[in-house]
Amino acid sequence: MIDIMSTPALVTIILGSVALLIPIIDALNKERGSKNKVYSAIAFGALALALIVVIYRIFSGENLPAMSLANSGAIGDDIFGAFFSIAFLIVSIMVTVSSWSYMKKRSNHAAYYSLILLSSIGMILIGYSTDFVMLLVAWELMSIPTYALAAFNKKDPISNEASIKYFLFGALSSAIIVLAMGIVYGLTGTTNIYDSIVAMSHLNADLVPFALLAVGLFIAGFGFKMGLVPFHMWLPDTYSGAPTTIATLLAAGTKKAGFAAAIRVIVIGMIALNVHWTFTLAIIAIFTMTLGNLGALTQKSIPRILAYSSIAQAGYILIGLAVAPYSDYGLDASLLQIMNHAVMKSAAFIAAAGVIITLAAYTIEKYKGLGYRMPITAFVFAISLLALAGVPPLSGFWGKYLIFGAAIDSGQVVWWGPYLAIAGILNSALSLGYYAWIIRKMYMEEGENRVRQKEPKPIVAVLLFALGFMIIFGIWYGPLLDLASMAVPNDLIHLLGAN
Repeated sequence: MIDIMSTPALVTIILGSVALLIPIIDALNKERGSKNKVYSAIAFGALALALIVVIYRIFSGENLPAMSLANSGAIGDDIFGAFFSIAFLIVSIMVTVSSWSYMKKRSNHAAYYSLILLSSIGMILIGYSTDFVMLLVAWELMSIPTYALAAFNKKDPISNEASIKYFLFGALSSAIIVLAMGIVYGLTGTTNIYDSIVAMSHLNADLVPFALLAVGLFIAGFGFKMGLVPFHMWLPDTYSGAPTTIATLLAAGTKKAGFAAAIRVIVIGMIALNVHWTFTLAIIAIFTMTLGNLGALTQKSIPRILAYSSIAQAGYILIGLAVAPYSDYGLDASLLQIMNHAVMKSAAFIAAAGVIITLAAYTIEKYKGLGYRMPITAFVFAISLLALAGVPPLSGFWGKYLIFGAAIDSGQVVWWGPYLAIAGILNSALSLGYYAWIIRKMYMEEGENRVRQKEPKPIVAVLLFALGFMIIFGIWYGPLLDLASMAVPNDLIHLLGAN
């Protein structure tokens, strides 16, 4: 039974009703002309209202649990889900506002914004899901609209190819997740995530290998959305072929939903199995960081560079999950970086969208002299790249600093913890190679023309918001870290440490 006054229910009602209302308005409105501004404004209003509801419920004094564990039903109303919901809603708002400019000369506006809202509902429900059936429904609700959105430029063969690759890998991912859930249900007789974990902690020794198989399948299924190596093959083609605003939603939104599901299922699952398989996550993190950064160094298309950068960033976040059992703040650090990355990566992709709208430029060579031609876009783009690299005093620095600190701290328990931190630091230095390359093109090389361009106002507004976020929470990161800590229950930290 779901409480209709719970946070996830209220947010679903708000976004779901507006997602259905927009196509109805479009069908009834027979006036010709662009309806892009109207639908963008309606979608923005719904997302902003949902964000207000989530933030209010956290600080309203209702004493929400950090993470719903036992007896939570299909959906838990907790701070963990609220934390991820804030990240998802911020990304969706940035995408919706920037789409005001991106979709200006395109058609099917009602379907576009409705699909964004439906995908946002799926992401939010993943954050709150405490039951495998609900998690699967939310996963598909998030994924199916993005398959259509990735192919929204339906006359573009590259966009169609990107969407087909995304769909095929997405279907495979869903099938793997269903198989993992089936194994867990067969072992435990329940679909409640926490109850399944408790039941698995009392399995006979003969059945433990099947439980480990389920965990491995979950890593593969969720790893697809997270962009982990070797489950990343679809990502560069999809991010570069999809509309750039939708690439923002995928890189900064759905990727974080994969982490939300992974933390609910995989990280908590280590309590039950009591095995040291976290070394596997550490190895995946190193390969993900390294391959992502090396791949980005060889690209000449800005969307593809950002796509490979997104793979590398997933590796950094995974470090915190790998050392979570051995450090008191590994999970907190990963959550902090998830929130920071949602804004940093959104800013980078939306800046690229602004350049595509204004100059129709995709390759890095076309970014020569951008600092003069589009000064605001270029400046925020440069700041977002530096934040992604972890340069202080920007917000991305603190996430990496705490993640690497947690890895070093874990060295008291596991020998490989400090080496994981070293790998992360070296990869961060490596990433400066292509981030600095882009900045050099924008500010130190002259383009073919030096005509000042008119920058799209909605995109400029989004970029200025992101700029403020990256600077303010780079100087004063405490509130975000406190919120991340609130989302991790003390008893879970104790159990992880005891494991």
